[in-house]
Amino acid sequence: MIDKEGHAVAKVPAVTLGYWLIKILATTLGETGGDAVSMSWLGETTPEAGASGLNGYLVGTAIFGVLLVAFVWLQVRARRFHPWLYWATILASTTAGTTLADFATRSLGLGYPGGALLLFALVVAALLLWRRNTGSVDIGRVADRRSEGFYWLTITCSQTLGTALGDWVADSDLGYDGAALVFGAALGLTALLYWRTRVSPVLLFWTAFILTRPLGATVGDYLDKPVAKGGLDLSRPVATLALAATIALLIVVLPQRPAGAPSHNEP
Repeated sequence: MIDKEGHAVAKVPAVTLGYWLIKILATTLGETGGDAVSMSWLGETTPEAGASGLNGYLVGTAIFGVLLVAFVWLQVRARRFHPWLYWATILASTTAGTTLADFATRSLGLGYPGGALLLFALVVAALLLWRRNTGSVDIGRVADRRSEGFYWLTITCSQTLGTALGDWVADSDLGYDGAALVFGAALGLTALLYWRTRVSPVLLFWTAFILTRPLGATVGDYLDKPVAKGGLDLSRPVATLALAATIALLIVVLPQRPAGAPSHNEP
């Protein structure tokens, strides 16, 4: 997409502080929302789990997977950047990533290390294929359908990886709050590298993007897991609705412009 001034404008948002704030909240909602469906509604973590012959994680993945495919289809066919459509697609990817990661690590028996390593390999493979086919993985160039397809493939893989990675670290002696601090510190270090070094901004973007998912996963688990397991035992549906309302408010309040488009302060 080209604007009136000849700038290449992507159909994804510009990376700003507001972008990262909404992204972290979206990944947190992905954890509480995914758990609300697979664990609470479908009863995967209850004594009756499996009694119906259905796997809650798999059914949850199917539900969110259908939503993800539908939103990606709408996003790819859109002619310009639509904030609400973009963030709805992100939410679908992060909830689908939650249930898919739980299915892989728990139901398939891959375990957290095996699941995390497999998913990391998929993220790297998606980025390499994207670069090989388009020449760049810079989100500022996500302005055509081919790049957008690779963009959403990479995002879905990274959302799934983040869930497995977050659960792996949180289930160690660190707990949910300790794991959140670890991933928060890693994000802070990534930001410092961006501002203070010449490390590739594209590499740092994808590093930060991946790290926001385990941060959201651990914060989400901290909110809704039982007190005996180190959580606050808040209602998953209530926490999900509260996060959704906050995200909607931020989308309205914070400036939303596509990557590649100049801000109002730019000439």
